[in-house]
Parts: sequence; C-alpha cells; structure tokens
Amino acid sequence: MSHVAARLRLLNERIVSCRRCPRLTEYRAKVAENPPRRFRGQSYWAKPLPGFGDPFARVLAVGLAPAAHGGNRTGRMFTGDSAGNTLMKALHAAGFSNQPYSLSLDDGLQLRDIYLTAVVRCPPPANKPLPEEIRNCSEYLLEELRILPNVRVIVALGGIAYTVTLRILRENGVNVGRPMPRFRHGLLLRPSGGFMGRKPPLILASYHPSRQNTQTGRLTQQMLNQVFEKARNLAETL
Repeated sequence: MSHVAARLRLLNERIVSCRRCPRLTEYRAKVAENPPRRFRGQSYWAKPLPGFGDPFARVLAVGLAPAAHGGNRTGRMFTGDSAGNTLMKALHAAGFSNQPYSLSLDDGLQLRDIYLTAVVRCPPPANKPLPEEIRNCSEYLLEELRILPNVRVIVALGGIAYTVTLRILRENGVNVGRPMPRFRHGLLLRPSGGFMGRKPPLILASYHPSRQNTQTGRLTQQMLNQVFEKARNLAETL
C-alpha cells in the first residue's frame, strides 16, 4: 500500500466512525430502519461515507452529500441513485471510469485519474445540511486535499460544494478573488497563491446531477459530459 493510500485509509476510518452531527446521525439510521418498498430487505450502510477513487487523481469532484437511499444504502459515494448514474455516464464518456453506472460496492466500478467526495458525509433531511453540519465536515475535505498529491482541477458539483471549496482554499492562503465569484454552471476559476506547498487547483463549477436538475432540464447529460471533458483536458495540460 502506498503512503497516500495508507493516509486515505486512516482518514476514511475517522470519517466512517464520525458522530459529530446528532441530527444527521439520527436521520441516517432512521432512513435505514424505514426504507421504501423497493429497498426493503436490503441492509443499509447507514454510516458516514468516505471519498473513493484514484489516490493519485488529477481531478477531484466534490458533491453535496450522500443520497438517503443511494450512498447511505450502498456504502459508496454516488452509488445506487439517479445522480450517481448521471455522473458515471459523464465520467465514462470522459475516460475516468470503466463503466457508465454505479450500482453497488461489487459492481466492478474502477475510477481512473479522479477522486469523488462530498461536502457532507451523511444524508441530510431534504438534502439541506445545516451550516454547522457543513462546518463539522469541512475538515475532512481539507484533509483529502492535503493527502491527494496530484489534484490539479476540482469540479464543484452545485453551489454549496463550490462555496465550501472556495472557502477552504481561501482559509488556507489561496486567493480566490474578492468578492468571491458567484456560482454559475461552467465557471472556471484560476486561483493564485500557494496551497499546501503547491500550486492551487483550478475550480470548475457545475450544476449538481440531482434528479431535480436533470428532470427539469437545468442540467443535461451533454452539459455534464462537457464539464468532465473540460476537466480532463485542463488536468492534462497544466
């Protein structure tokens, strides 16, 4: 096991055992105890979710939080729900994954040159984490940024992921602009300064591949595909 993989393993053990947020701890267990009919009889993960992917990835994708009946059920980020499948189609099209779906821990998914994580590691009620819950989880994202040595591009999936990522970078000496540029789909930021002794990553903003966004047409599969194609091109040319 590489030094990076070993550090990620220790971090992920901390994440999985976290109980800092009483509301989220209670909710994730309640969801597991009362699943919808289509998931009855399945054993839910019902613990905080670590990130996963290539430890030497040049691209980091940051989402909001696990889905109550997606990652909270399957035990893997962006797995077992429509958002995960929309994301995987985009990753597969851009060459980041070996398959265009993410169903379960044993589905054979392999990620290349990308690491997936989230701002909050437990499913929040109504997909709306409280500010203190975001603060409680922020140190895990910061630690992932410390550990992952090759990240050149961060794809922020949604406004909260965008805002939290920029705040973490700014709090650690990176110039992200003042005032902070407002979120919009397709926005590319090139922060300046230093970060963890290296050049700060670029920030590429995208709408989150939530069902609400995809069913309304706010985010199409082609739009998301283009975001990750751009992320790959940027990572390869930096």
